[in-house]
Amino acid sequence: MASPQVPAGRGGTAFVLGGGGVLGAAEVGMLQALFEHGVRPDLIVGTSVGAINGALVAADPAPSAVDRLRAVWEELASRQIFAGSVLARLNTLARTRTHLHPREPLRDLLEAHLPVQTFAELRVPFQCVAASIERAAERWFTDGALVEAVLASCAVPGLLPPVELDGEHYLDGGLVHSIPVGRAVALGADTVYVLHVGRIDRPLRPPTRPWEVALVAFEIARRHRFAADLAALPPGVTVHVLPSGNPAPPGAGNLRYRDFAGVPARIDQAHVAAGEYLARSGASRSGASRDGVA
Repeated sequence: MASPQVPAGRGGTAFVLGGGGVLGAAEVGMLQALFEHGVRPDLIVGTSVGAINGALVAADPAPSAVDRLRAVWEELASRQIFAGSVLARLNTLARTRTHLHPREPLRDLLEAHLPVQTFAELRVPFQCVAASIERAAERWFTDGALVEAVLASCAVPGLLPPVELDGEHYLDGGLVHSIPVGRAVALGADTVYVLHVGRIDRPLRPPTRPWEVALVAFEIARRHRFAADLAALPPGVTVHVLPSGNPAPPGAGNLRYRDFAGVPARIDQAHVAAGEYLARSGASRSGASRDGVA
Protein backbone atom coordinates (compact mmCIF):
# COMPACT_ATOMS: atom_id res chain seq x y z
CA MET A 1 0.00 0.00 0.00
CA ALA A 2 1.54 3.29 -1.09
CA SER A 3 2.17 5.91 1.59
CA PRO A 4 1.92 9.60 0.74
CA GLN A 5 5.10 11.49 1.47
CA VAL A 6 5.48 14.98 2.80
CA PRO A 7 6.33 17.47 0.03
CA ALA A 8 9.51 16.30 -1.68
CA GLY A 9 12.68 18.33 -1.63
CA ARG A 10 12.01 20.44 1.44
CA GLY A 11 11.45 18.05 4.32
CA GLY A 12 8.28 19.06 6.07
CA THR A 13 6.52 19.49 9.39
CA ALA A 14 4.75 16.52 10.95
CA PHE A 15 2.29 16.36 13.82
CA VAL A 16 2.55 13.02 15.66
CA LEU A 17 -0.43 12.29 17.89
CA GLY A 18 -0.10 9.50 20.43
CA GLY A 19 -2.62 7.23 22.11
CA GLY A 20 -4.02 7.30 25.62
CA GLY A 21 -7.80 7.27 25.78
CA VAL A 22 -9.55 10.09 27.60
CA LEU A 23 -6.18 11.70 28.32
CA GLY A 24 -6.02 12.49 24.60
CA ALA A 25 -7.95 15.67 25.34
CA ALA A 26 -4.55 17.22 26.09
CA GLU A 27 -3.72 16.98 22.38
CA VAL A 28 -6.55 19.42 21.61
CA GLY A 29 -4.89 22.07 23.77
CA MET A 30 -1.54 21.40 22.11
CA LEU A 31 -3.10 21.77 18.67
CA GLN A 32 -4.62 25.08 19.67
CA ALA A 33 -1.20 26.35 20.79
CA LEU A 34 0.45 25.19 17.56
CA PHE A 35 -2.07 26.99 15.37
CA GLU A 36 -1.80 30.14 17.48
CA HIS A 37 1.97 30.12 16.88
CA GLY A 38 1.59 29.69 13.15
CA VAL A 39 2.69 26.06 12.99
CA ARG A 40 0.92 24.08 10.25
CA PRO A 41 1.39 20.38 9.38
CA ASP A 42 2.53 18.92 6.08
CA LEU A 43 1.89 15.42 7.45
CA ILE A 44 -0.10 13.96 10.35
CA VAL A 45 0.32 10.51 11.86
CA GLY A 46 -1.73 9.19 14.74
CA THR A 47 -2.56 6.18 16.84
CA SER A 48 -5.65 5.31 18.87
CA VAL A 49 -7.23 8.51 20.23
CA GLY A 50 -4.53 10.39 18.34
CA ALA A 51 -6.02 8.96 15.16
CA ILE A 52 -9.33 10.64 16.00
CA ASN A 53 -7.71 13.99 16.73
CA GLY A 54 -5.36 13.66 13.77
CA ALA A 55 -8.05 12.81 11.23
CA LEU A 56 -10.10 15.85 12.23
CA VAL A 57 -7.09 18.13 11.80
CA ALA A 58 -6.05 16.54 8.49
CA ALA A 59 -9.53 17.27 7.17
CA ASP A 60 -9.38 20.90 8.34
CA PRO A 61 -5.76 21.97 9.06
CA ALA A 62 -6.71 25.34 10.51
CA PRO A 63 -7.68 26.87 13.87
CA SER A 64 -11.30 25.95 13.13
CA ALA A 65 -10.27 22.31 13.63
CA VAL A 66 -9.74 23.02 17.31
CA ASP A 67 -13.33 24.19 17.69
CA ARG A 68 -14.50 21.03 15.91
CA LEU A 69 -12.35 18.89 18.19
CA ARG A 70 -13.65 20.58 21.32
CA ALA A 71 -17.17 19.75 20.12
CA VAL A 72 -16.14 16.14 19.55
CA TRP A 73 -14.75 15.85 23.06
CA GLU A 74 -17.86 17.43 24.55
CA GLU A 75 -19.93 14.89 22.66
CA LEU A 76 -17.69 12.04 23.78
CA ALA A 77 -18.80 12.91 27.29
CA SER A 78 -22.45 13.73 26.63
CA ARG A 79 -23.11 10.80 24.30
CA GLN A 80 -21.31 8.45 26.68
CA ILE A 81 -19.49 6.49 24.02
CA PHE A 82 -18.60 4.01 26.74
CA ALA A 83 -22.03 4.12 28.36
CA GLY A 84 -23.79 1.42 30.30
CA SER A 85 -24.15 0.21 33.84
CA VAL A 86 -21.91 -2.47 35.24
CA LEU A 87 -24.67 -4.99 34.53
CA ALA A 88 -25.05 -3.79 30.93
CA ARG A 89 -21.32 -4.02 30.34
CA LEU A 90 -21.20 -7.50 31.83
CA ASN A 91 -24.09 -8.52 29.61
CA THR A 92 -22.20 -7.25 26.56
CA LEU A 93 -19.15 -9.19 27.69
CA ALA A 94 -21.21 -12.33 28.27
CA ARG A 95 -22.75 -12.03 24.79
CA THR A 96 -19.56 -11.20 22.88
CA ARG A 97 -17.03 -12.87 25.20
CA THR A 98 -14.42 -10.32 24.08
CA HIS A 99 -15.43 -6.70 24.88
CA LEU A 100 -17.54 -4.43 27.08
CA HIS A 101 -18.84 -1.87 24.58
CA PRO A 102 -20.17 -1.82 21.01
CA ARG A 103 -18.32 0.31 18.45
CA GLU A 104 -21.45 1.89 16.91
CA PRO A 105 -21.57 4.99 19.19
CA LEU A 106 -17.99 5.88 18.25
CA ARG A 107 -18.67 5.23 14.58
CA ASP A 108 -21.71 7.52 14.71
CA LEU A 109 -19.63 10.25 16.35
CA LEU A 110 -16.89 10.06 13.72
CA GLU A 111 -19.35 10.06 10.84
CA ALA A 112 -21.11 13.10 12.31
CA HIS A 113 -17.96 15.19 12.72
CA LEU A 114 -15.56 14.12 9.99
CA PRO A 115 -16.32 16.28 6.94
CA VAL A 116 -14.82 13.71 4.53
CA GLN A 117 -15.18 9.97 4.04
CA THR A 118 -11.86 8.90 2.52
CA PHE A 119 -8.15 9.55 2.95
CA ALA A 120 -8.02 10.99 -0.54
CA GLU A 121 -10.32 13.84 0.47
CA LEU A 122 -8.13 15.01 3.35
CA ARG A 123 -6.35 18.33 2.94
CA VAL A 124 -3.14 17.08 4.61
CA PRO A 125 -1.60 13.59 4.22
CA PHE A 126 -2.66 11.48 7.19
CA GLN A 127 -1.84 7.98 8.34
CA CYS A 128 -3.00 5.96 11.33
CA VAL A 129 -1.81 2.63 12.66
CA ALA A 130 -3.55 -0.47 13.99
CA ALA A 131 -2.32 -3.86 15.20
CA SER A 132 -3.09 -6.89 13.06
CA ILE A 133 -4.11 -9.89 15.14
CA GLU A 134 -3.36 -12.49 12.50
CA ARG A 135 0.08 -11.11 11.61
CA ALA A 136 1.00 -9.72 15.04
CA ALA A 137 2.22 -6.66 13.15
CA GLU A 138 1.44 -3.02 12.57
CA ARG A 139 -0.59 -1.85 9.61
CA TRP A 140 -0.52 1.74 8.47
CA PHE A 141 -3.73 2.94 6.86
CA THR A 142 -3.13 5.50 4.12
CA ASP A 143 -6.09 5.27 1.76
CA GLY A 144 -9.65 4.04 1.51
CA ALA A 145 -12.43 4.53 4.06
CA LEU A 146 -11.30 6.93 6.78
CA VAL A 147 -13.76 6.03 9.55
CA GLU A 148 -13.00 2.31 9.32
CA ALA A 149 -9.27 2.97 9.63
CA VAL A 150 -9.72 5.24 12.65
CA LEU A 151 -12.01 2.71 14.32
CA ALA A 152 -9.35 0.04 13.81
CA SER A 153 -6.72 2.28 15.38
CA CYS A 154 -9.02 2.89 18.36
CA ALA A 155 -10.13 -0.70 19.04
CA VAL A 156 -8.94 -0.89 22.65
CA PRO A 157 -8.62 -4.57 23.64
CA GLY A 158 -11.39 -5.63 25.98
CA LEU A 159 -13.33 -2.38 25.60
CA LEU A 160 -14.18 -2.39 21.89
CA PRO A 161 -14.34 -5.24 19.37
CA PRO A 162 -11.61 -5.81 16.80
CA VAL A 163 -12.27 -4.23 13.41
CA GLU A 164 -12.32 -6.63 10.46
CA LEU A 165 -11.04 -5.28 7.16
CA ASP A 166 -10.34 -7.44 4.12
CA GLY A 167 -10.47 -10.59 6.21
CA GLU A 168 -7.98 -9.33 8.78
CA HIS A 169 -8.76 -8.23 12.35
CA TYR A 170 -7.26 -5.15 13.97
CA LEU A 171 -6.83 -3.85 17.50
CA ASP A 172 -5.67 -0.55 18.96
CA GLY A 173 -2.60 0.95 17.30
CA GLY A 174 -1.07 1.73 20.67
CA LEU A 175 -0.17 -1.94 20.96
CA VAL A 176 2.46 -1.52 18.25
CA HIS A 177 3.14 2.22 18.08
CA SER A 178 2.06 4.41 20.98
CA ILE A 179 3.76 7.59 19.69
CA PRO A 180 4.85 6.98 16.09
CA VAL A 181 7.69 9.46 15.67
CA GLY A 182 9.65 6.98 13.58
CA ARG A 183 6.89 6.81 10.98
CA ALA A 184 6.90 10.58 10.48
CA VAL A 185 10.67 10.61 10.08
CA ALA A 186 10.58 7.68 7.65
CA LEU A 187 8.09 9.60 5.51
CA GLY A 188 10.49 12.51 5.21
CA ALA A 189 9.53 14.98 7.91
CA ASP A 190 12.44 16.98 9.30
CA THR A 191 10.51 18.89 11.96
CA VAL A 192 8.25 16.83 14.23
CA TYR A 193 5.86 18.03 16.92
CA VAL A 194 4.91 15.30 19.37
CA LEU A 195 1.43 15.62 20.84
CA HIS A 196 0.90 13.13 23.62
CA VAL A 197 -1.47 12.45 26.49
CA GLY A 198 0.75 13.62 29.32
CA ARG A 199 2.55 10.56 30.67
CA ILE A 200 5.89 10.52 28.84
CA ASP A 201 6.91 13.85 30.35
CA ARG A 202 6.75 12.41 33.87
CA PRO A 203 9.45 10.09 35.21
CA LEU A 204 8.79 6.48 36.14
CA ARG A 205 9.79 5.10 39.53
CA PRO A 206 9.91 1.54 40.84
CA PRO A 207 6.50 0.38 42.11
CA THR A 208 5.89 0.36 45.85
CA ARG A 209 2.31 -0.99 45.90
CA PRO A 210 0.77 -4.05 44.25
CA TRP A 211 -1.43 -2.09 41.84
CA GLU A 212 1.51 0.04 40.72
CA VAL A 213 3.32 -3.00 39.30
CA ALA A 214 0.96 -3.31 36.32
CA LEU A 215 0.91 0.46 35.79
CA VAL A 216 4.70 0.71 35.64
CA ALA A 217 4.90 -2.32 33.33
CA PHE A 218 2.30 -0.73 31.04
CA GLU A 219 4.23 2.52 30.91
CA ILE A 220 7.49 0.75 30.05
CA ALA A 221 5.76 -1.10 27.23
CA ARG A 222 4.23 2.04 25.74
CA ARG A 223 7.35 4.21 26.06
CA HIS A 224 10.17 1.98 24.88
CA ARG A 225 9.60 2.33 21.13
CA PHE A 226 9.19 6.09 21.44
CA ALA A 227 12.52 6.26 23.26
CA ALA A 228 14.14 4.11 20.57
CA ASP A 229 12.77 6.36 17.83
CA LEU A 230 14.22 9.43 19.53
CA ALA A 231 17.58 7.74 19.98
CA ALA A 232 17.71 6.88 16.27
CA LEU A 233 16.89 10.32 14.87
CA PRO A 234 18.92 11.06 11.74
CA PRO A 235 20.92 14.29 11.45
CA GLY A 236 18.88 17.34 10.55
CA VAL A 237 15.66 16.18 12.20
CA THR A 238 14.21 18.24 15.04
CA VAL A 239 11.62 16.81 17.43
CA HIS A 240 9.60 19.02 19.75
CA VAL A 241 7.88 17.10 22.57
CA LEU A 242 5.13 19.44 23.71
CA PRO A 243 4.37 19.53 27.46
CA SER A 244 0.94 18.50 28.70
CA GLY A 245 0.85 20.84 31.69
CA ASN A 246 -0.21 18.02 34.01
CA PRO A 247 2.25 17.58 36.89
CA ALA A 248 0.55 14.50 38.36
CA PRO A 249 2.52 11.26 38.07
CA PRO A 250 1.03 8.35 36.11
CA GLY A 251 -1.57 6.65 38.25
CA ALA A 252 -4.72 4.58 38.32
CA GLY A 253 -6.86 7.71 37.95
CA ASN A 254 -5.54 8.17 34.44
CA LEU A 255 -6.93 4.77 33.45
CA ARG A 256 -10.58 5.61 34.24
CA TYR A 257 -11.57 5.51 30.62
CA ARG A 258 -15.18 6.63 31.21
CA ASP A 259 -14.34 9.69 33.32
CA PHE A 260 -14.62 12.78 31.11
CA ALA A 261 -15.04 15.26 33.96
CA GLY A 262 -11.47 16.53 33.65
CA VAL A 263 -11.51 17.03 29.87
CA PRO A 264 -11.92 20.85 29.81
CA ALA A 265 -9.16 21.36 32.38
CA ARG A 266 -6.88 18.94 30.55
CA ILE A 267 -7.33 20.85 27.28
CA ASP A 268 -6.68 24.19 28.94
CA GLN A 269 -3.61 22.98 30.86
CA ALA A 270 -2.03 21.61 27.71
CA HIS A 271 -2.89 24.76 25.76
CA VAL A 272 -1.11 26.96 28.28
CA ALA A 273 1.90 24.65 28.72
CA ALA A 274 2.41 24.09 25.00
CA GLY A 275 1.98 27.79 24.25
CA GLU A 276 4.61 28.70 26.82
CA TYR A 277 6.98 26.10 25.40
CA LEU A 278 6.54 27.36 21.83
CA ALA A 279 7.07 30.98 22.89
CA ARG A 280 10.12 30.11 24.98
CA SER A 281 11.79 27.86 22.42
CA GLY A 282 10.95 29.95 19.40
CA ALA A 283 9.61 26.79 17.76
CA SER A 284 7.59 27.73 14.73
CA ARG A 285 7.44 26.95 11.04
CA SER A 286 10.34 29.31 10.47
CA GLY A 287 12.14 28.93 13.78
CA ALA A 288 12.46 25.19 14.44
CA SER A 289 15.89 24.47 13.11
CA ARG A 290 17.84 22.78 15.85
CA ASP A 291 18.81 19.13 15.57
CA GLY A 292 17.69 16.59 18.12
CA VAL A 293 14.95 16.74 20.75
CA ALA A 294 13.77 20.10 22.02
